[in-house]
Formats: sequence, structure tokens, C-alpha cells
Amino acid sequence: MYLVHVHLELPSGEQLPANIGAVVRSAIVPGDRVEHVAVHPRSASGLTLGFYLLADVLEEAEERAVQVCGRLLREIPQLGAASMTSAGVPLLPLAFLPQPMD
Repeated sequence: MYLVHVHLELPSGEQLPANIGAVVRSAIVPGDRVEHVAVHPRSASGLTLGFYLLADVLEEAEERAVQVCGRLLREIPQLGAASMTSAGVPLLPLAFLPQPMD
């Protein structure tokens, strides 16, 4: 399973509805192979979707996240004007990686 973040931005003056998390989650279908989606509003017009995807390799997970998000942008009217600004696996700071024992 991979976590892929997709960042969305609405045009200036547009705002995300308060229930956007529930709307996005209800649009996920079994064929998406999404185990969970976390919805994080970054601002009134910015949103990060965290897709927990089943995939064999990282590239497959990233491609699927972009495909699923593209479908969501087409099918969810509240996101129709949004654009994807980036997509990828979030990088962990070195401080959180296991350190070798001396």
C-alpha cells in the first residue's frame, strides 16, 4: 500500500464546500483500489487528497492516484474548476527514519 498526495487548487474566489471530505469519499469506487482517502483543506481554495492505494510498485500508485483524481475532478461538481498542481508520494524528513545503532 502506498500513500500518494495529490494537491488541488481552485481558481481565485472559489471556495471548497465544508463537506468536501464526505463528497470525495463517496465518489471512490472499488475499482480505484483506494483503501482510504484523507482530505486536508490547505486554505479556502487549496486541498490535499491523501490516497492510500493498493499497488505493486510506486509508479503504479502515483499513476492511479492521478487517474482517480482526474475522474473526481470530472464527476464532482464542487471540484470541477479545480486543477491538480502536483501528485506524488510524500517524502519523510531524515529525522523520522530509523538511525543505525552504534
